[in-house]
Amino acid sequence: MAAPTILIGIDAGTSVIKSVAFDLHGRQIAEAARPNHYDHLPNGGVVQDMARTFTDTVETLKALVAKLPGGASSVAAIAVTGQGDGTWLVDAAGEPVAPAWLWLDARAGDIATECLNGPDYRRQFETTGTGINPCQQSTQLLHMKRSTPDWLAQATSAFHCKDWLYFKLTGIRAVDPSEATFTFGDFRTRDYSDSVIDGLGLSAYRHLLPPIVDGRKESHPLSPEAARATGLLAGTPIVLGYVDVVCTAVGGGLISRAGDTGCSILGSTGMHMRYVRNFEDAHLNADGSGYVMVLPSDRAVAQIQSNMAATLNIDFLLDLADGILREGGVDRSRADLVARLDTKVLGAPPLAAIYHPYISEAGERGPFMDPLARANFTGLVAGTGFDALMRSVFEGLGFAARDCFEATGAIPAEVRLTGGAARSKAMRKILASILGTPVRTTDIAEAGAAGAAMIALVQQGHFADIGAAANSWVTPRLSQPTSPDATLALPYAEAFALYRDLSRALRPAWARLATIKRGLHP
Repeated sequence: MAAPTILIGIDAGTSVIKSVAFDLHGRQIAEAARPNHYDHLPNGGVVQDMARTFTDTVETLKALVAKLPGGASSVAAIAVTGQGDGTWLVDAAGEPVAPAWLWLDARAGDIATECLNGPDYRRQFETTGTGINPCQQSTQLLHMKRSTPDWLAQATSAFHCKDWLYFKLTGIRAVDPSEATFTFGDFRTRDYSDSVIDGLGLSAYRHLLPPIVDGRKESHPLSPEAARATGLLAGTPIVLGYVDVVCTAVGGGLISRAGDTGCSILGSTGMHMRYVRNFEDAHLNADGSGYVMVLPSDRAVAQIQSNMAATLNIDFLLDLADGILREGGVDRSRADLVARLDTKVLGAPPLAAIYHPYISEAGERGPFMDPLARANFTGLVAGTGFDALMRSVFEGLGFAARDCFEATGAIPAEVRLTGGAARSKAMRKILASILGTPVRTTDIAEAGAAGAAMIALVQQGHFADIGAAANSWVTPRLSQPTSPDATLALPYAEAFALYRDLSRALRPAWARLATIKRGLHP
């Protein structure tokens, strides 16, 4: 029997759960997907049914196996990644204690503010390399400690999304180095830090944190129960990938021999990463924002700043347009609206308004942390049309990206763009012009799943390290660069300075607005 040659990457994202098959050369063979489901609660919570998440993942695997010419016997290994942050509590029997809290959950906003102003914050930041925010497991556990301590008493493990799926596939309770250290650990040692956990006031819940498993070096076999559910072969190696941000960066081109590269993921959120070969060269901001995340490497890290909402801002305007059209009796599909965006945005006048893309109810986390931050247009006039508004939103995402990159220490010499917005010619051109640096994409459609599969390739011995895997899978698939528009360099630079000044000036207004709203809904 021929050796299996298919790698499967599972990417359980916020919107979609995907299982994607690749051959050993990085060619995508097949994929299967299911929409993800989560619920918004009146108190700002955003939760997800854990059992359904696994069931949906199983369905993608079953559908994918059916598409493979060699079926289950052709699968060499499966790697799993997924949405980051959040809290997925499991009891001793392996059953969910409560619905999973997602990264979108805003309930821990006040606790995040307390932590930011606490005496231990700077020391914790310098150890983890991570600024604290409401979406992290640390602040969510603190909220549960106050509001639902019975959950924590019942729980025996605090997972993240991919950890839960890994557990259901293998029976192993584990977390990867990236997710473990940027919340509770030290990015230099790639291990938990008791001083961080104690400083957060969570030492009594230290037992909830799973052992750290590095998928580059270790796998566990698919359990017989999971094999029966998925149609895969029991014993198939299962690899715990790094968090989706890291896997998407790996599949999207962050790691390169040139070194001075960056990667922006413009999906639901905006993640902006600068590749740092040696963790000793990581840049820790004076204001304690951003974070350092370990890469699947012995020393390399990603210097990251992340704005809470990216394409969610585009969706906001599209939803408004769709609602208005339907109320007026016009039946226009969402796909049609999206297909027309590039032409309309590129044809609209630049800088019709300055837009701050803080549309998330959880506020903003990069390059500053304020759970009360809110989106706004500045400079609108009566003649501003929908196309100009949308271009302002695209420009706002570009300004947010520049704000984040500058906070990592420098704008990279080249930025690789991935995520849903990478397909937009307008977004690529506007981003390149605002950053003043070339932007490239790859033809790897599912970068997160590919990054997870590349970690499995290293674990299975096909490549010596993740750099060699990236050179084989990603480098040949990079597009020609989109160059900046020289005529927009100066106005965009001046507009960016205004964007940043306005952001700072508006922060007291956001706090006042939150106070007013609390008076309406005591």
